[in-house]
Amino acid sequence: MVVDTPPKDPSMPKHSAQERHFMSRVGWLRAAVLGANDGIISVASLIAGMAATSSDKSTVVVTGVAALVAGALSMAAGEYVSVSSQADTERSDLARERQELLEFPEAELEELTQIYVGRGLPRELAEQVAARLMETDAFGAHARDELGISEHTQARPIQAALTSAATFATGAALPLVALLLSPRPFAFWSVTASALVFLGILGAIGATAGGSVAWKAAARVVFWGALAMAVTALVGRLFGASV
Repeated sequence: MVVDTPPKDPSMPKHSAQERHFMSRVGWLRAAVLGANDGIISVASLIAGMAATSSDKSTVVVTGVAALVAGALSMAAGEYVSVSSQADTERSDLARERQELLEFPEAELEELTQIYVGRGLPRELAEQVAARLMETDAFGAHARDELGISEHTQARPIQAALTSAATFATGAALPLVALLLSPRPFAFWSVTASALVFLGILGAIGATAGGSVAWKAAARVVFWGALAMAVTALVGRLFGASV
């Protein structure tokens, strides 16, 4: 007996056999976007603030270079310390979980069962799933489903530190190049305009790499970058600071 299947509705979206997900990028993408954004905004704001005063161009350039070096080192140190703290916490929790699996396997089985029941599985099915996972990969199941620690989200201090330092330096170099290529009377406007363009491009690239909407991310980062540079330039003009 042949059963005719109904024709597919052409208006329905097609499911891709190879789905694209972006969680594997979350570790380095966060540090990269943060570093580059901070580099552009910090150095461009500093240059804009000084360009709004009577400081000569060489002084502004030297100050910008110093900000690039100091900022890159600061970003690397800050990322390493903060992500190392996260990694220490993860290691402590994982060690505790491993010990509990050795000492209280029945309690850990029930704990895993309750997690799956809470996610909507019937009690009987949740027990079967938990028992199967306890047999095959008890530690991995508890790390993932109880602690929320997976390969994609695990803290990597060195990777975060190097990524932040490199991207900060790259981002900070962009307004410096704009400064070097522009005459002193137009330094403020050329640095400001180029920084906003760079921020918009970076926001769009970061959003695309993370699978989100490009224009929203670009608009968000351009707005906050423009605000930061405007406030810094206003301070420089009001106080006439010369470094």
